[in-house]
Amino acid sequence: MHCLIFPGQGVQRRGMGAELFERHPQETEASCEVLGYPVARLCRDNPGDRLADTRYAQPAVFLVNALSWLDLRSQGRSYDYFAGHGLGEYNALVAAGVLGLTDALALVARRARLMAGVTGGAMVAVVGLDSARVEATLHAAGLDLVHVAHRNSDRQVTVAGDRRQLAFAVEALRGPEVRVLPVPAAGPFHTPLMAPAERAFTPVLRAYAFGAGHTPVMSSTTGREFAPDQAVQLLGRQLSRPVEWVRTVHALRAAGVTRFDEANGTALTALLAGIAAGPAEERVHP
Repeated sequence: MHCLIFPGQGVQRRGMGAELFERHPQETEASCEVLGYPVARLCRDNPGDRLADTRYAQPAVFLVNALSWLDLRSQGRSYDYFAGHGLGEYNALVAAGVLGLTDALALVARRARLMAGVTGGAMVAVVGLDSARVEATLHAAGLDLVHVAHRNSDRQVTVAGDRRQLAFAVEALRGPEVRVLPVPAAGPFHTPLMAPAERAFTPVLRAYAFGAGHTPVMSSTTGREFAPDQAVQLLGRQLSRPVEWVRTVHALRAAGVTRFDEANGTALTALLAGIAAGPAEERVHP
């Protein structure tokens, strides 16, 4: 079985999507109307370094992901599953027919503004430790405002939280074989500190219609199939819960997925080799 995966915030870069905007002028124009600014110019020139700003980065990444999917679909590609890392889950829902592109973009733009409104936090990636060791270290150091935000692979974890406590966390987590690297996201995303954004976003989600879809999506919040009738709860909780990418990949493999393609780059593909088979996969694929 074959799955297409979509990256989230962090893959933004100046010049991304240049050829895609030219190939998909109708979708690009519609997106400019939704956002109220020329998104193609934003991606091409990055004026004022706006791609470092969550309010602009998330819609830009979403749109480039979406146009990449339109390219793949026009080439006759078809998939048995879709999945996305955090923000990328909105692209998976569009590809699966659960949401329309412009509705999803409007939601992403609102989501981005609300997430950017939670200030005073930051994120770092920890390479060389598993999630359990990271959590134990944070607990032992008494850092109750720093949390695991992404479980990306067996030995790559992102932590986020209060900026002051995060500085102490960086020192506690560093070691001879452990690297701690900054992440280009200016907030304590996917942690309990995002609860105010979740509370504000949930009523927004209720105003949108979510279809049944035609292809299953694996949720990166639960690591289970996304249930469209629970979309409001799932997408609301996504803001304050960790991205469970390891669990998502395990679930996809256990469902029979043996081939992954990625839209808009290779950031997620690079993580796959670092995710060992889980017990459920071993039962399905001995």
